[in-house]
Amino acid sequence: MFRAIADVLRQIGGAVATVVTLPFRALARLFGGASASTRHGRA
Repeated sequence: MFRAIADVLRQIGGAVATVVTLPFRALARLFGGASASTRHGRA
């Protein structure tokens, strides 16, 4: 019983972590690409 509840909570935690980190990853990729392109273009 407790093991099943723990598994469900673990799955929910994993899903929440994924949803929370996805926007930050997208922002990091955006800013990383922008800074890289400005470095190449205007240096």
